[in-house]
Amino acid sequence: MLYYLLYSLKDIHSFFNIFKYITFRAVLAAATAFVISIIFGPVLIRRLTQLKIGQQLRPPEECLDLYKLHSNKAGTPTMGGILILLSIVVSVLLWSDMGNKYIILSLIAMLVLGAIGFVDDYIKLTKKRSKGLGILGKFIPQALIASFIGCFAYADPSLGGRVDIPFLKDVVWNLGLFYIIFAVLVIVGSSNAVNLTDGLDGLAIGCVVMAALAYMILSYVSGNAVFSKYLFIPFIPGSGELAILCAGIVGAGLGFLWFNCFPASVFMGDVGSLSLGGVIGVTAVFIRKEFLLVIVGGIFVVEAVSVILQVGSFRLRGGKRIFKVAPLHHHFQVSGWPESKVIVRFWIIGIILAVFTLATLKIR
Repeated sequence: MLYYLLYSLKDIHSFFNIFKYITFRAVLAAATAFVISIIFGPVLIRRLTQLKIGQQLRPPEECLDLYKLHSNKAGTPTMGGILILLSIVVSVLLWSDMGNKYIILSLIAMLVLGAIGFVDDYIKLTKKRSKGLGILGKFIPQALIASFIGCFAYADPSLGGRVDIPFLKDVVWNLGLFYIIFAVLVIVGSSNAVNLTDGLDGLAIGCVVMAALAYMILSYVSGNAVFSKYLFIPFIPGSGELAILCAGIVGAGLGFLWFNCFPASVFMGDVGSLSLGGVIGVTAVFIRKEFLLVIVGGIFVVEAVSVILQVGSFRLRGGKRIFKVAPLHHHFQVSGWPESKVIVRFWIIGIILAVFTLATLKIR
């Protein structure tokens, strides 16, 4: 909204012409989201504490060692993802072109996934049920919104059902109608992978910030005719505005990390993890950088795979486990790694993966 107001003043003074640049508005969006998070973070934490909206631990019968390690976290305010979503939405409304179809659909998807997470958190808190909505209760609405995004992306004349292949110059894979199913897998998978990673103080939000920063740059070059041609990647008109959304995620994520870093004063809950993971998946779909999500979100992928392998092994091998406990970060924690060391080491890997993801733009 401020974008329209300030840019309209360019005829009065040339200074206001600066607001047409996505890079400048992305910086403003990140700063706005960060400031909102810092200012309203303490307010939300106090309110959540007053309402007794506290973290529910995995029952001791699932893993006694993990229960002992996390016993001090019981009752810590959760559902802090509300603050993240508020910060992102306000910053995007202020500094993006709200007539842009990618921005509108991304915000809708993020808020719908946030609503699913909110209901899941609410059930956990009120029903004292650690599983919340359950697998189908989460998956079905996630799949519906992801299908909507997938259909829109397929109908987009810019690319249709085609997918950009990393490392190969001018190579595009045309999936046709199967692209819709592919998009659903990307968005739902990304949403739940971030959700599974959200188990240690600051771990998930730190990795989300790195992924969002990478996709901010990818979105910008995808929406720039000159850069996309130079880098041999598909040019998608209008997708550059998604850089502002990603910048908002970065700013809101860093602001939330201020309170969520070890030892955490608040957790984001499913309302934050499902929405953030999902909107990064949506961004990947819109700019056709779905395969790069496997690299930049490598931590999320490994965490999700560790759960799949653990469950599969337990069911198919008569109760035998591969890891001491899943997801993987808990395996290292139960193995004796201090929580802060697990978090920082995963962050380091996340930074390396984000840098490598950006490097793939030239490795073709």
